[in-house]
Amino acid sequence: MILHTPRHRPASWRTRRQLIRHGWWMPFIAVEWTWEWAAFALSNWAFLEVLEYLSSFSVLIAVIFYFSESGDRVKARHYQAWQVINTAQGKGGSGGRIEALQELNEDKVPLVGVDVSSAYLRGLRLDHASLVRADFSSADLRLSELSGCDFTFADLNNANLRSAILRHTVMAHSDLRDVDLSGADLRDSDLSGAALDGADLRGANLENINWQQIKSIKGANIAGVADAPAGFEVWAMANGAVNQPVANQ
Repeated sequence: MILHTPRHRPASWRTRRQLIRHGWWMPFIAVEWTWEWAAFALSNWAFLEVLEYLSSFSVLIAVIFYFSESGDRVKARHYQAWQVINTAQGKGGSGGRIEALQELNEDKVPLVGVDVSSAYLRGLRLDHASLVRADFSSADLRLSELSGCDFTFADLNNANLRSAILRHTVMAHSDLRDVDLSGADLRDSDLSGAALDGADLRGANLENINWQQIKSIKGANIAGVADAPAGFEVWAMANGAVNQPVANQ
C-alpha cells in the first residue's frame, strides 16, 4: 500500500535567511532549502504517484507469472536431470548422476528402467524409489540408503552394495548374481524369485526376509549372516550356498 504524506509549502528564502545565525551556515541551509522546494514540487506531481502504483503492479504481475510458470521450470529441471543420467550411460564415475537421481526421486518421478550400470554411486539416497527393471549392474552402491525401493526385475549383477541400507526393499525376480551384500541391512526385504548365485552375504542382516521362493543361491557366501529366518541357512547350504568367513581371493 502506498501512502503519500502531504508536504507543506517551504518558507521563502528571505524568511529562512533571517533564521541563520552564523554566516558559514548559509551554503548548507541554501542547499537544504533547495531540496525542500524540489521535494514539495515533486510531491504534487500526479505522474510520480502513478509510476509508484505501476511499479507495485509490475511486482504483482511478476509474482503471478513466476507461479504460473513453476510447472515449466520443474519440467525443465527434470529434463536436465534425465539428460545427465542418459549422457553418462555405460560410463564409470558419477558424472552428476547421484544428484540427478536423488532430485528426480524427491520429486516422485519414477525411475523405471533407468540405466546406471558401472556408475560410481557410493552413498546414493533413494528412499522408496521405483526402480523396476533398472540396470545397476557393476555399479558401486556402497553405503547407499535404498530403503523401501522397488527393484522388481532389476539387474544388480556384480553390483557393490556393501553396507547398504536395503530395508523393506522389493527385489522380486531381480538379478543379484555375484552382488556384494556383505554387511548390508536387508531386513524385511522381499527376495522372491531373485537369483543370488555367487552373492556375498557375509554379515548381512536377513531378519524377516521373504526367502522361501528365492530362485537360486548356488555359490553364495552366507558366513556370519545375522538374524536369518528359521530354516534359511539349512536351505541355502542344501542348494549350493557356502559358509566361508574369508571370501575366496
